[in-house]
Amino acid sequence: MVDRPNRPVALATTPGLPPQPQVNISHGNSRVSAVLPSGESVEVLLHGATITSWKDRFGTQKLWLSDAAKLDGTKAVRGGIPLVFPVFGTAPDHAATSKLPQHGFARNSRWEFLGKSSSESAGPSDASVKLDFGLSSANLDDQVKSLWPYTFSLIYSVTLTPENLSTNIVVTNDGNEPFEFQVLLHTYLRIKDIAKIQVTGLDNSEYVDKVDGAQTKTQAGAVSITGETDRVYTPAGGPSVPVVVEEDGEAVFRVVRDNLKDVVVWNPWTDKAAGIGDFEPKDGYKNMICIEAGSVNGWVTLDSKDAFEGAQTISD
Repeated sequence: MVDRPNRPVALATTPGLPPQPQVNISHGNSRVSAVLPSGESVEVLLHGATITSWKDRFGTQKLWLSDAAKLDGTKAVRGGIPLVFPVFGTAPDHAATSKLPQHGFARNSRWEFLGKSSSESAGPSDASVKLDFGLSSANLDDQVKSLWPYTFSLIYSVTLTPENLSTNIVVTNDGNEPFEFQVLLHTYLRIKDIAKIQVTGLDNSEYVDKVDGAQTKTQAGAVSITGETDRVYTPAGGPSVPVVVEEDGEAVFRVVRDNLKDVVVWNPWTDKAAGIGDFEPKDGYKNMICIEAGSVNGWVTLDSKDAFEGAQTISD
């Protein structure tokens, strides 16, 4: 073949328009990925609508994913951003959800990819992409329906911009009776060294310390991680005040919430990590911290035909 220096190349977009975000469905229609013209990327597993990767334009991974995470749909994913619904943890004393597995069924169900939308203005750095996913009671198998027999629909939107990653969930009660639920975005953030981490934005906030007998305490100053940590905060400043992860005094993540009143801070530390079968490497707790936006301290009651919407935006 003759190498022509001026041969035409394939056009990725319509001539005259700026480059468009690229969206692909792969791995046997089990994963959806998107790449912005500026290089940022996100990947979502349809099992659980779990975000398994978020990279900046330099290819730096922002989320922690266990080396032993199951991505074949056989169990919930350890890492990334799993979705918790309709119960956080287990609730043996809550009749409606007492029979459900830990963290409910959303993270173990196969979601439907509903499509994408994108926006662009002057150039590629202004482009963004939104991926929509859906799950409803009609998609659940009979066993799950028997455990939680309500008629509902969930719409989960993942929006990637050059500056941040936003996740938005809408819960709709499509039935004729009210139901109660909890919802959480179980975000595993990748860090370099847990010993150098402080979390700010939670000062003077009440929290439930699940490592210390579920005692209610009040945070004084920044949060440092020095052992197993499992706390449910209700930030005093409200959802719009950022929860900031600082490493060596420099802000590396900033989480802003919308209509999600609680924040869970979790790190398993040595012994807990050792006992979690799909947590690898076992010292991986040094490189992750969970900052989880949700509504889990109590229950959200959703009346017939009503909807609940909550969201978070993570930037660095």
